[in-house]
Amino acid sequence: MDALPYNKEKGGLTCRSPRRVIRDKTAHCFEAALFAAAALRVNGYPPLILDLESVRDDDHVVSIYRIDGHWGAIAKSNYAGLRFREPVYRSLRELVMSYFEHYYNLKGEKTLRAYSRPVNLARFDRSNWMTSEDDVWFIPEYLTEIKHTPILRATRRMYMDDRLFQAGLVGRAE
Repeated sequence: MDALPYNKEKGGLTCRSPRRVIRDKTAHCFEAALFAAAALRVNGYPPLILDLESVRDDDHVVSIYRIDGHWGAIAKSNYAGLRFREPVYRSLRELVMSYFEHYYNLKGEKTLRAYSRPVNLARFDRSNWMTSEDDVWFIPEYLTEIKHTPILRATRRMYMDDRLFQAGLVGRAE
């Protein structure tokens, strides 16, 4: 997944299916989450994604999986700290909180605030989410409609340490 170039099309105006990600050889975070979910499905896992919701920033979508009762995640991001997680987290909240310190906007503000329940993409099989030649906007539209669980109610803005901020930008596609 890291070898795939980051899809930098203006404003993320694509929503490619996994088939198109393979063909076009590019993906942004959402497209990569679908691609990872499809790969997990082919390997016997349910095709699950989780939406991480932010303030003053873009949401981030990860593909999640469970091994021996522990959660892990596969993701692509323009920020180094928002990618893969080993399956060592006992709960989804624990997994989500592992992203908190690394989830920030370009002003250095920590922005993660909530997460969705796991979404099993099998619910979209009739729409051919894995192989569609059309954009699969119905999935992110669904993610915006479902309930998200808050992780904190911040009344103040929290900012990154400058060294961690710079480290997170390593490999960032401009």
